[in-house]
Formats: sequence, structure tokens, C-alpha cells
Amino acid sequence: MKKIKIDSFTNYKFLAEPRFSPDGRRLCFRVTAADQEENEYNSRLWIYDFEGEPGKELFQLTTGDKDGSFAWLDEEKIIFTSEREEKDEERLLPRTEFYLINVTGGEAQHFLNISQKVQNFKADGRGGLIFTASKDLRERDEEKLKEDKDIEVLEEIPFWANGKGFTDHYRNHLYRLDLETEEISELIGGKHNIENFTLAENGSRVAVSLKYFQDKADTVSNIYLYNLEDKGLTQLTDREWAVASLDFQDNEHLVFAANEMEDIGLNSNPDLFRLNIISGEIEQLTHKLDRSLWTSVGNDCRYGKGQTSTCEAGKYYFLSTEEYNTYLNCLNLEDSGYKVERIIVRQGTVDMFDVSRDRIVFVGFRDNKLQELYLFQQGEERQLSSFNRETLADKTTVTPEYFQVEASDGCQLDAWLMKPADYQPGEKYPAVLEIHGGPKTVYGTIFFHEFQVLAAAGYAVIFSNPRGSDGRGNEFADIRSAYGSRDYQDLMEVTDAALESFDFIDKDKLGVTGGSYGGYMTNWTIGQTDRFQAAVSHRSIASWISMFGTTDIGYYFVEDQYQGATPWSGMEKLWEGSPLKYADRVSTPTLFIHSEEDYRCWLTEGLQMFTALKYHDVESRLCLFKGENHELSRSGRPKSRIRRLKEMLDWFDKYLK
Repeated sequence: MKKIKIDSFTNYKFLAEPRFSPDGRRLCFRVTAADQEENEYNSRLWIYDFEGEPGKELFQLTTGDKDGSFAWLDEEKIIFTSEREEKDEERLLPRTEFYLINVTGGEAQHFLNISQKVQNFKADGRGGLIFTASKDLRERDEEKLKEDKDIEVLEEIPFWANGKGFTDHYRNHLYRLDLETEEISELIGGKHNIENFTLAENGSRVAVSLKYFQDKADTVSNIYLYNLEDKGLTQLTDREWAVASLDFQDNEHLVFAANEMEDIGLNSNPDLFRLNIISGEIEQLTHKLDRSLWTSVGNDCRYGKGQTSTCEAGKYYFLSTEEYNTYLNCLNLEDSGYKVERIIVRQGTVDMFDVSRDRIVFVGFRDNKLQELYLFQQGEERQLSSFNRETLADKTTVTPEYFQVEASDGCQLDAWLMKPADYQPGEKYPAVLEIHGGPKTVYGTIFFHEFQVLAAAGYAVIFSNPRGSDGRGNEFADIRSAYGSRDYQDLMEVTDAALESFDFIDKDKLGVTGGSYGGYMTNWTIGQTDRFQAAVSHRSIASWISMFGTTDIGYYFVEDQYQGATPWSGMEKLWEGSPLKYADRVSTPTLFIHSEEDYRCWLTEGLQMFTALKYHDVESRLCLFKGENHELSRSGRPKSRIRRLKEMLDWFDKYLK
């Protein structure tokens, strides 16, 4: 058997966007893979035909290398985006290429180019596409963009967004494309910013969650209804909440998730509601559901997203992360009891799904394997695809071993250890403590490439879900104004328990690493203890004060997480919680890995910690990736991801071996 290598991920397949055809016979989805030579990702559309000839149900539909999102126009025809035309390097205006293809045969035909970057789109069943696209409110043409290319004028906050660049003066607007006339109509414009939308069954109404703002975006969003027949926009809700998901139950009722931010602020778990769009009545379907309604199980083997909630035949289906797994749940909307029933119960994750009649198809992780496509029908789960079977067939993979830790305050913590791939009883091995991001995410037992790379390189890997993590309710996740206290104590107690339970770990050869919040905690940890002989801090936070004024979420996230503290009303509080304050105590050799275009934890955070350690004569190194953002470890360019892992391994090898 071969060991997993740093670049093994370039052979993995990543699945996304499973969607049934209107009649439920076929399923279309996207498959993406890394192209190491071209240093990019290629994606194509695939079909699973439930009535297809045995052995030929699954087949590749498109042959382009950049085939993207899609929508079913009818039972056999699909419209999709792609990048097949030669790029014009001089062009500054965005463009989206649309293509048509019939799933029963024939090549894809170019349909239309739109001078906008189309985001989400859906067929309305009336000969049109409803879509969102980002619009520059300054109405700049190609000539004006070239004139302004060396200057950026900022008048709003946030002024940029991770993965998108500068967003000042931009709003997500709602449009309709008439597929027959190719005419595009703007439905909702101005300073409205569309977050998500859903279509009524008859295609005559569009419900959207949106914000209207000028100068400073708020965290509050509400629901509006756009009537395609009379072109009227009506506000349906007016509350201090953030609407997370939105689905039509039928032509008159909406089911949605909303966070009222009452329990633990922005990170509060949402509840489910139903809205009668005729009467305006809002009915609360769940009370203190207290679970996140998405997949928050961390992973570096995903590429692309998909549906996480939907209504079908009087039932509402939705995901939830509970403890360290993501499940699919169902709420019977025709039963006044509104009892939530867990439908898919196996350990692992349901990342995205679709429902048609009695079939549920989902993309997820099972049994320490990579993503595949699964069918859940009549209580039974069956794997439909094997895209990654051969990839791991000849590889040694290490299965995480669960151990429970009782914290000093009596709380039970979930933790895992992965032995080195070449583990031999009686031998001693270095170990690396991994700290997840978020903080409101979790680690689980699913396949994690970085962990497998460390294990293959001869390291034991320790990971856990300390206080602040998702999966166990609001109270467990609440570390507001307490970053670096109970969460840090949990991590150290997990490390102590691992050393006690697994005597093959060399306590004098310990490393620590993490990204985002995990990078914050890595920076924090090396300022509190010298028990780790090496550290690698990815996309980290050094100071809550600089974080407030520089990142795409800074001004509202920092104030929320520190319960009203700002640089003017709580400077000391923010400084007390900043790793930079304790940098003069650090003795641990530390590698900082940061991306130049990380607008979530901007590069100033890594630069400050690196400068502080160098100033205090601590062995340190900063590896700055140009053209990458906060998603470097998960969807960065293949060569950048390879170099990141190599930098990390080389650093640990230098100090721990």
C-alpha cells in the first residue's frame, strides 16, 4: 500500500449541486478535479438516469473543462454556464456564457453571453431564467473601468469580500432572462442587496431575503415578495433577524430559517418559520431548535456547494450539524405538531441533497472515504457513484480513534487521535494538535486530506471540538468576550488526555496548527505556553483591534463577539483578547501562512505576528501566497495548496524530527 502524499488531492473528485429533473427520472450534478499542470480546476456535468439501462445509469454529460452551474428547463433539456470561449485579457467587464444541452444526446450548443457575472439562477417554468448578479451602481462601462483601473474609491463598509475583491458600490440584484427573446429585465435593483431567492411553483412569484443599505451594511435581513405579473415588490417581514434559508411550500406559503440573534448574537442557532404571503401571518414551527442548519463539519476535500433545504410534498427537508455529524431532517408541514424527524442517521455528513417523490439523493462523506453520490429510499441508503474508489484503493488511510475527555469543569469533550501511518508498538512519535476554524464549526470522523498527510509523514494527529464549537447548542458555542479562556483550557486538557491515553506520543515533540479561528488559537497558544516545540499558524488573527477595521466582517463580527466592544468603547477588552499582546512571551518557532487576498483575516494579521516574533528574536517564517484568499487550504490553486502543505511539513520536520 502507498502512503498518501501532499499532492494526492489532485486525483480526488469533488461532487456538487445534485438536482433532479422535473419528472424525477434523472439527476444532474457537477464533478470537479484539480489540474496540477494547468494549476486550476476542471468541472463537468454528469447524469444519473434512474430508468437507464443497467450499468449505464451514470454517464458524463458535458465535455468542457469549465462547465459550471445549471438548471433543468424541462425533463431533458439543461441550461448551464461554462467558460469555453477564448478569454479577452483586455476585457474588464464580467461575462457569463450560457449553453444548452439535451441529456438524451447531442453536443452542447452556445446559447447566450451576458455582460454580468451571473450567480444563482433557476428556470421559472414560464420560458425564463430568474437569476442574481452583482451590479456596479456606478454604471461604469469598459472605457470607464479602464480609466479607473489604478484607483479604488471607497464609500461603504464592508468595502471588500473574501473571494470577490472590492465590493464597494456593488449590490446583488435580481433579474429575469426571457429565453425566447433573450431580453433581460432587472426585477429588484437600487441599493437592495439580494442574499437568496426562491420561486413559487407556478413561477409567478419570487421570494427574496435582502438588505437595503447605504454607507454601512447591517446584519439584519428580511423577506420581500416580487410579483412577476404586476412587477410589484412587497415587504413581508420586518424584524431584527437574519434570514438564512427560504423555500416555497406551495404558491402561498414560505418556509424559512431565521436567526433572531437573541441567544449568542450572530452565532445563535436559527429557528424555522412559515409565512402566509397572502395574509402576512408568520407561524413559528420550531422553538429553540438549537442546532445549526448546514454542514459545519470541517473538511478540505470539497469544491462547490448545493441545496441544503427544500420543500417536497408537504414536507420540509433540511440539514443539521449535531455533535460531529451532519444529518438530513424532515418536518411534516401538514402535522400541527411540527415534530422534527431525523431521516438520514448514519455518521458522516450530508453535504447537499435533492428530493423527488420518494427519492433523496445526496453528496456526502461516509466511512473515512471521499465524497460520493448516495441514494436514500424507503429507509435504505445506497451508494450510486464510485468516483474516488480507485483513488484511495491502493493508499494507506488512517482512521481517527475517538476518545472522550472530561474537562476540569465536568464537561465532556469529543476528541480524536490518528496514529502515524507506519505506527509500530513500542516506538515514540511526534504529534500535532489541529485546531479547527470558525469557531462555530466542528471536526468529525470524515476524510481530511491534511490530517492524512500528517499521519503519512509519521505524525500522530490530535483534534477535538472545544467550547465555541458547533453541534452542541448555543450554550456550548458561546465564547463571546472569552476567546482564549475556556476554549484554550479545553484544548490543553485534550492534549493532556491524549498524552496520558496514547503513550507512543513523544511529549517533547509536540506541534500545534490551525487556520482562521484555529490560527487565532495557534497564535494565542504560543503566547500562553512553551509546551509546543513548533507551530504553524494559517490565515490567523493577531489583534481584534486591527481585525475590526480591515476585514470583510470586522466591524460587526468583532463587536458581536466582544459584546459591544469597539476600539472606542472597549479597547482594553479587545487588546486583552488579542494574541499580539502576548507575543513578547513567545518562544515557540512559528511558521505563518497567509494569503495576499485574504479579506476575511487580512494579511496585516499574519504580518503583525511575524513582525512581533522576529522583533523578539523568535525563530519565525512568513509564507505569503499571492493571488490566494481565505480558502487557500480548501480551494486554492493546486500548486499553492501543494506548497502550503510542504511548507507546513518542512517546518514540523525541522523542529519535531
